[in-house]
Amino acid sequence: MIGKNGERSGSQHLVKLMENIIFYQPERLFFGEGSYSRFVHYLNDSGLKRLYVLTIPYLREQLKAAIGKGLDGSIQYEINDSLHSEPCISDYCRLTEEAKSFQPDGIIGIGGGSVLDLSKILAAMLYNNQTIDEVFGIGLLKERKLFLACLPTTSGTGSEVSSNAILMDEGDGMKKGIISPYLVPDIACIDPLLTSCVPPDVTASTGMDALTHCIEAFANRFAHPMVDLYALEGIRLISENLVRAYQEGSDRGARTALSMGSYYGGLCLGPVNTGAVHALSYPLGSRFRVPHGLANALLLPYVLEFNLSADPERYARVAIALGAKRQKTDELTARAGVSVIRKLMLLCKLPGKLSQIGIPDDAIPEMAVSAVAIQRLMKNNLREISVDDAITIYQKAF
Repeated sequence: MIGKNGERSGSQHLVKLMENIIFYQPERLFFGEGSYSRFVHYLNDSGLKRLYVLTIPYLREQLKAAIGKGLDGSIQYEINDSLHSEPCISDYCRLTEEAKSFQPDGIIGIGGGSVLDLSKILAAMLYNNQTIDEVFGIGLLKERKLFLACLPTTSGTGSEVSSNAILMDEGDGMKKGIISPYLVPDIACIDPLLTSCVPPDVTASTGMDALTHCIEAFANRFAHPMVDLYALEGIRLISENLVRAYQEGSDRGARTALSMGSYYGGLCLGPVNTGAVHALSYPLGSRFRVPHGLANALLLPYVLEFNLSADPERYARVAIALGAKRQKTDELTARAGVSVIRKLMLLCKLPGKLSQIGIPDDAIPEMAVSAVAIQRLMKNNLREISVDDAITIYQKAF
């Protein structure tokens, strides 16, 4: 808020600071190169006996060698690498039956956001009397009895530290969220070396997903000064390092910075969560199977352009964190930030239009209705979005 003399008033900031906020974080965080080895040694002293490991295909043999070498003989494990896309309820049901037959006392997820989300849900639901339909929503999950550890192989979702998980419901074609402190892992291990083999296109789209988390948490009706610290630093880290990581995947400094930025974005998801970008991206994923990070990246600049009139000063701060130069007004500065995002997307060769990824224009009205119905996210947006507004945003993105 700007005072009469052009000085920023601290009253609004103080009011927000006095609001209650809860952070749910893992009991222990391993971060940095070589963290994976330290985590495996930790497991030997954990008292766990049977570990069910959910991962991605290209890591299966590496994990067998690394786990087999690092774990002592008292711990048995089973590896599943059958998840090849964003998880559906049918994936959950299939993996639940397999995991139950193994009777684990711990679940470990090693992969991208899809693997981590499903690992979190399995850990919470495996010995739980609730059905999956009963836990969709906020705070409906009653317990988790299994140890849970998450190790990200992408720098995107922040799922390794968040209280959120998403499943696709094939019955109605909707992505549905489970939000609960029981989904926060006991252990998060963020080893940037695990992300070094991620292909450039995945690096780009998941990095933009993490950037979206940070931006939407900062420019949010429920923004809080404690979350702002993580969000702004996450924006800076990702903006400064995404292109380097995209162009040279083995750049260890860039990979570490992206891992930290993604982690900050994940911390933002619990106490604040995201907004209209994510809500509008969900129909792209559920109906057309557009990868989540790519959908967010494509829609981000168009939603920001729609939103910035609601709080130009706040979006100007986003722009500065992105690396934009301050302009004569907050609105112009905010628009310069949108230009930075578009430049990032261009340098990372991400599509900037729905038509470029095969979305038909006649799908827009139905997508708009679906997106506006996701009020757990839309309610966070700084500017109210009607169905007609959503149609306009999609059309501009087309």
